[in-house]
Amino acid sequence: MQKKHQKWFWALVLALALASLASPALTDEKQPSDPKVAVVNGSVITQRDFDREMAGVHRELASRGQLLNASQLAEIKRRVLEELINRELLYQEGQEKGMKVDEAVVDEQMRKLKDRFPSEAEFKTALSKINLSEAALKSKIARGMVIQQFIDKQFVQNTAVSDEEGKNYYDSHPDMFMEPEKVKASHILIKVDPQADKTHRSQARGKLEKIQQKLEKGGDFAALAKEFSEGPSSARGGDVGYFRRGQMVKPFEDAAFALKPGEVSDIVETKFGYHLIKTVDKKPATKIAYEDIKERLQQHLKEEKVRKEVSLYIELLKAKATVETFLTENP
Repeated sequence: MQKKHQKWFWALVLALALASLASPALTDEKQPSDPKVAVVNGSVITQRDFDREMAGVHRELASRGQLLNASQLAEIKRRVLEELINRELLYQEGQEKGMKVDEAVVDEQMRKLKDRFPSEAEFKTALSKINLSEAALKSKIARGMVIQQFIDKQFVQNTAVSDEEGKNYYDSHPDMFMEPEKVKASHILIKVDPQADKTHRSQARGKLEKIQQKLEKGGDFAALAKEFSEGPSSARGGDVGYFRRGQMVKPFEDAAFALKPGEVSDIVETKFGYHLIKTVDKKPATKIAYEDIKERLQQHLKEEKVRKEVSLYIELLKAKATVETFLTENP
């Protein structure tokens, strides 16, 4: 149950990261004792705002098993504060340009977010864990929409990528559009616990050796996999489909890629146990045709253009803004 609850909690964290494009400077959570880390044209970004953003960063890094030294942590803190300031500048500019959000649309987004949770109670519990009220979350979403509207109107609608630009990028970055070599394989697995002793390992290998002998006498690989394999693919005759390098454990993929179609490996040991591997088919590395990637590539290039234009625009906003920062070196 704990894992299930955490799943929904992280879903909320992710949703907040996506929805919270605007500064989280929210009046309903402000307290006189809440220190400020920045003031942007008179709008305060509090220590609580900053700490909430940093907590998300720490959770993400922890999920990847990454540890930061003091220098790296200081740089991340600088970047987080800069991002909060950028959001506030964009929000203020959106308001200045007359961007407005329909409350019904905000309510609909709130409903969709709540629907990710099994119950209202679990939704509120998740909010409390990140010290955020429902009203504050609603405000975050509304502010994020103001920014998105502004970016769409100011940049997205005025940005285009021609077919010539797309083709030039495609031709000048050939490695980006290569489909790697793939192999289709089947296997017969006899499981062995990684902690198993020599006796149990020997017994498992002996069982697979007997299956190997059946193959050498003309036995059908798929039929033997269905009968004896202890892997989840046994019902499919051992078929694991096509895969490229990096998708299977290394001993398995090394054996599969070394074989010719129709060949069966000797016994291969992995952390899962002992395998007999049959390579069924191979697809060489090929370049994706431009027409097949054209629309996605043009969309990618457009997004890159928009990102650059927004970054330049933020620098212009900063040049005429009054921004004060008060961030301390406390972790």
